[in-house]
Amino acid sequence: MSATALPATYDESRGWEPCSDRSLERDDPLAGTGGFGARWLLIEIDGAWGTHALFQSRLDPELGRALARRAEGEGIRPVAIRKFGRRADARRTQTSWRWALADARPGRESIRWGSVEDPAELLHVPLDGSAGIPSSEPALLVCTHARHDQCCAVRGRPVAQALAAAYPDATWESSHLGGDRFAATMIVLPYGLYYGRVPAAQAAEIVESYRHGEVVERYYRGRSSLTNVVQAAQSFARSHTGDLRIDAFTPLSEERIEGGWAVELEHGDDVLTVRVHEQMSAPLLSTCAATIPNAVREFAPDTITRRARL
Repeated sequence: MSATALPATYDESRGWEPCSDRSLERDDPLAGTGGFGARWLLIEIDGAWGTHALFQSRLDPELGRALARRAEGEGIRPVAIRKFGRRADARRTQTSWRWALADARPGRESIRWGSVEDPAELLHVPLDGSAGIPSSEPALLVCTHARHDQCCAVRGRPVAQALAAAYPDATWESSHLGGDRFAATMIVLPYGLYYGRVPAAQAAEIVESYRHGEVVERYYRGRSSLTNVVQAAQSFARSHTGDLRIDAFTPLSEERIEGGWAVELEHGDDVLTVRVHEQMSAPLLSTCAATIPNAVREFAPDTITRRARL
């Protein structure tokens, strides 16, 4: 896969070497790279974000830390969100703080929305899914977190803009989602579908495929509630069978074996056993800010076998 041209905002004279361009040139595999998040707490924070969005924003830093500790203590991943174009709107007074609790665990997928007038009230939002209004619409989160990584802003904002034009109510800019080298990155909640290298012109395809119960494999990184090993095994199974349904390959087991893993996936009336192994990449700079190359783990398929489900 060859690198695509950078937008006009890229100034080569400044010496910036986009990590996403380097990743494209290496053709880093996407399979099995989705970050983990079984449950998610989304907090609307208008205006600019610093490196740590909950601590460096218009939200009081101590309140932000308390919110993060509370969520993470319950195994919930907190993320800042804002509507497209609200980044530079620092003068706007935020009078309502929307929040959402999304459950991405298979069989429990749900998202509930609420709002508070005082951000301190966010500390009292129940995290057990008992509050808020349930929604059947997805939340489309696109990472545009410039202070965390330049590529997220340069690549992410055009995608957020395109999605906001087509799906204004569902689209949000988000803080760090992980996988900066795969920018533009996005996640579709509540199913936790991670995507990378999303072109603005094809972003709507991801949403329409979701509405039809399918993933777009060429941009798909994996499901956030599953381990990276299972994410990779599902990707290899999709490539092997051509079945793109979101729920097509239910994980039954994940076993460490000599030389890798054996993952059993339910597929209709059958069980697929996908054997995968881990390999380390050549040392690379995985973010724009990285200065020391490090190897990252990648997954490759060994065998895929099918048997009838007992």
